[in-house]
Amino acid sequence: MITTLLVVVVILAIGFDYINGFHDAANSIATVVSTKVLSPFQAVLWAALFNFAAYFYFSDHKVANTIAKTVVEDYINIHVILAGLVAAITWNLFTWYYGIPSSSSHTLIGGFAGAGITYAVLHGHSPMEALHFEPVINVLMFIVLAPIIGMIISVIITLIIINLSRWSRPATAEKWFKRLQLVSSAALSFAHGGNDAQKVMGIIYVALVAQGVIGSKEPMPEWVPIVCYSAIALGTMSGGWRIVKTMGSRITKVTPLEGVGAETAGAITLGITEHFGIPVSTTHTITGSIIGVGLTKRVSAVRWGVTINLVWAWILTIPVSAILAGLTYFIINLFL
Repeated sequence: MITTLLVVVVILAIGFDYINGFHDAANSIATVVSTKVLSPFQAVLWAALFNFAAYFYFSDHKVANTIAKTVVEDYINIHVILAGLVAAITWNLFTWYYGIPSSSSHTLIGGFAGAGITYAVLHGHSPMEALHFEPVINVLMFIVLAPIIGMIISVIITLIIINLSRWSRPATAEKWFKRLQLVSSAALSFAHGGNDAQKVMGIIYVALVAQGVIGSKEPMPEWVPIVCYSAIALGTMSGGWRIVKTMGSRITKVTPLEGVGAETAGAITLGITEHFGIPVSTTHTITGSIIGVGLTKRVSAVRWGVTINLVWAWILTIPVSAILAGLTYFIINLFL
């Protein structure tokens, strides 16, 4: 049954995808802007194009299915989904305003889980009954694993590139790396679109099922992925300049060679996790990749103080989003 509340939830979900686009735009364009391969305007258009292009490739929706199964179906209703989205949007805007590269994926998962747990508690059930633990554990594991995998792959790729180009003339090598960085940034934007747009697709699907618009065994309506990929691409076109500065220069100084290494490593990591349906953070992944290229020069090339501050934001995102969602659900439950 299509209700006003369902329409509000779908609009908020699409809005979250839009915010995700400009919040995470820095992940795919920070290095290509900081190395001056593209201007900021060119970079966001380039990234948005490949964000949307992912729609034509990622048709299995594995990440969307994982998100949809985070909370047990018995503890999901339209109020739970609404509370989760309000919390996720609030935390995303807060971290964007202060230039903190937090995870849009984790705030959405944290908000959804927190609202589901609150629903269970208010109805006299154990909070642990509300969650499917396999997807939750996978998400928690990859908070640590995704940046480490990105870092290791970026170290390997950067060292290979350095050794292959050691006899090249610096000016010629620089020119080629700038061209290659267009390819690597496109690959990262493509992987980002495929991974992140699916998370909101999962939430909209759950909302449609909760309201009885479609059955739990029915396939996702085709309009859902089209709208979600469009929203994240439009959000990317809006940019995210506060976070670009952090990702592009504050962690470590990045050259075109290193930009190719970091972006390629990020794209590979996201491709692997998407294949297995694990909703990882694009922010965490590319941060680990940027740290990896810094480590190929020397340990001190990485500004560890900045990195530690980012880690604190990562640790806080899921619990803070869960608490916000719990409070929001409690308030919604009083008035609706």
